[in-house]
Amino acid sequence: MQPDALNATVAPTRPLEWGQLNFLHTTDTHGWLEGHLKEQNYGADWGDFVSFSRHLKHMAGNLSVDLLLIDTGDLHDGNGLSDATTPDGLLSNPIFENINYDVLTIGNHELYLASVAYETFFNFSTVYRDKYVTSNVQILNPTTGQFQYIGQQYRYFTTKHGLRIMAFGVLYDFTGNTNVTKVTKTADLVKESWFKSAVNYTKPIDLFLVIGHNPVRPTAGESTFGTLYNTIRGMRPNVPIQAFGGHSHIRDFVVFDGMSTGLESGRYCETLGFLSLSGIQSTNFTGSMRPRGVPNPTTKAVSMVAATATASAGFPSSSANASASARLPTSSANASNSSILYSRRYLDWNRLTFAYHAVGSQDITFDYESGLRVTSEISAVRKELNLTALYGCAPETYCVSCKPYGTDGNIYSSLLPVALGATVINSSRANIPRIIIINSGSIRFDLVQGPFTYDDSFIVSPFTDGFQYIPGVPYGIASQVLVGLNNVPDNGKRSLQTSDFDFTSLAGDVCPDASLRSQTLDSMLKPRSLTRGLHRRQSATTLTPGYTTTDDFGTDGDDTPHSTIPSYPQPQYVQGNATFPADGSTPASVDLVFLDYIAPDVFGILTGLGTAYTTADVSYYLDPKVFTTRSYLPVYAKEFWQKNVPNCPSGGGVAK
Repeated sequence: MQPDALNATVAPTRPLEWGQLNFLHTTDTHGWLEGHLKEQNYGADWGDFVSFSRHLKHMAGNLSVDLLLIDTGDLHDGNGLSDATTPDGLLSNPIFENINYDVLTIGNHELYLASVAYETFFNFSTVYRDKYVTSNVQILNPTTGQFQYIGQQYRYFTTKHGLRIMAFGVLYDFTGNTNVTKVTKTADLVKESWFKSAVNYTKPIDLFLVIGHNPVRPTAGESTFGTLYNTIRGMRPNVPIQAFGGHSHIRDFVVFDGMSTGLESGRYCETLGFLSLSGIQSTNFTGSMRPRGVPNPTTKAVSMVAATATASAGFPSSSANASASARLPTSSANASNSSILYSRRYLDWNRLTFAYHAVGSQDITFDYESGLRVTSEISAVRKELNLTALYGCAPETYCVSCKPYGTDGNIYSSLLPVALGATVINSSRANIPRIIIINSGSIRFDLVQGPFTYDDSFIVSPFTDGFQYIPGVPYGIASQVLVGLNNVPDNGKRSLQTSDFDFTSLAGDVCPDASLRSQTLDSMLKPRSLTRGLHRRQSATTLTPGYTTTDDFGTDGDDTPHSTIPSYPQPQYVQGNATFPADGSTPASVDLVFLDYIAPDVFGILTGLGTAYTTADVSYYLDPKVFTTRSYLPVYAKEFWQKNVPNCPSGGGVAK
């Protein structure tokens, strides 16, 4: 753990169930390798994970079973450790690379910028070599002038105990990538001759491993796992398929058929997924089918939650799950009599959890030297990047979804309008009334009471969108833009609505690169510890707020039980006003200020209101090289949050 991090107070109460084949799964880490310094549930850092993974590898060896480590992409955009360098990931990727993954794949956040894509291609992919599988993602090689795969098209390998595995890594049908990269749609991928040849490989295949930065539930809006499953199952009806997903930032487990399931393991180093299987038939397997001395998987792949499986309760439920098998091919019936048994678990990312499952290890003996080295490296990089530089003391916690919009503590209504009005100022037009509109998806995480640092500026508002404006817009027109924006669909790059994943409005998990709408994934999951200063261990019957997950296997997947976090719908866009008449009247006209990212949507609304504005009427209100959406909160903190600096009093996390 980092020196200023907090450990959890509630430990798990049951050991992991070890099978013939076992997996540890990470996804959507987004640079959070330092852990969550202000949240007890997720206080472990990457060094702790290094030690934990080594413990489990050692246990797997002693049990004569296989343990594979999987990651499904999105390594940055969300934390200063990854985002305070150019390009993103320059210093965080080498820290990430201390985990000896068996199969990894690419995320959409590796593809927005050419500089990041090439960093991934020239450096990251060469570390993992054939283990980095990007079946549908290519990049323009500047040396050859030809497109080539960033990683490998597939990986065929044999585990330590003889299981023969064919692995694919498939990104969802992403279209926002830099033009030096190319993403092949899954529907086209499965038609390619090399893919068909890999499915019908000349060597024996005991299991297909299909991973992807891709919602694992096939009924989710952006998921392409259904297409992948249908194709593979149609060609190989009797071979197990194991999927691992990502992108939607949720905990989820889905049953495809009796010998095919999928796991998704959250986001932001909040969750470590564990999956185990027993019963894979292979003439080449030399290990233990049911290892002794530990619990084993006992559950067949049959959905226990017809029509209600959710990503995380307190988070969205999937209305389309009747179950996923309802949309899967009839050939899956061949797998209905499978002897494979499964177990899945979602581990909270904290040292107490890791030490509990590292059997034979108490906290004092938990660390490997390699893990301690990584922890020290994280501390050194944080110091090098000056991530602890203090801007001010946040006087209260402002959360993304734990409070209703319009109430105290809601970041969109309590903080952003004030901060925008106070900081988005063109000195030459400071006396002109202005309306400032941003998309709420530009806010990625809660702003917690206490020190607001350089690191927090990336955590809360990591994007660098510029502020544009149209001068002299009649107030009667400008005042209707926000309402109009909040009544149209959002536009893509950071947009993940619950409807996109076929989730109901019961609540859902987060994809914090979402432009929040009435009920978005980005507005849901915010589990927090009860008391920052509490260090005594509590019994498992004392529930702290956190993940409460329901998936196709039911409600017992969370490794540590928690109480549910409240979650409320939020608007997709918010507005701040400044320099309005002191008497409370409305101005005749205003500078209409908005983000360059949402400019097409603003123009759409203005056109619908009968105006004739064009791009010729737009210019930057502030220099985007100097002031962006990553700037206004630090500026605000420096001016208005100086009370108690440098000894900021900390609160209890997000209000419950």
